[in-house]
Amino acid sequence: MDYMTLKEAGEKWNISPRMINYYCSAGRIPGAEKKGTVWLIPKDAEKPIDGRRKKPQIEK
Repeated sequence: MDYMTLKEAGEKWNISPRMINYYCSAGRIPGAEKKGTVWLIPKDAEKPIDGRRKKPQIEK
């Protein structure tokens, strides 16, 4: 399985690596694994829904 780092996922999903770190720690990204101090996220993982918004944000 191919993986991406927090930085690569942040660029792909247009959110900060810190927010992705939070999603990984909370178990909101299925298949994410922590190896040492690095989170590995599957390349085919979908961006988690932002729970701070009531309705989904329309992407530009």
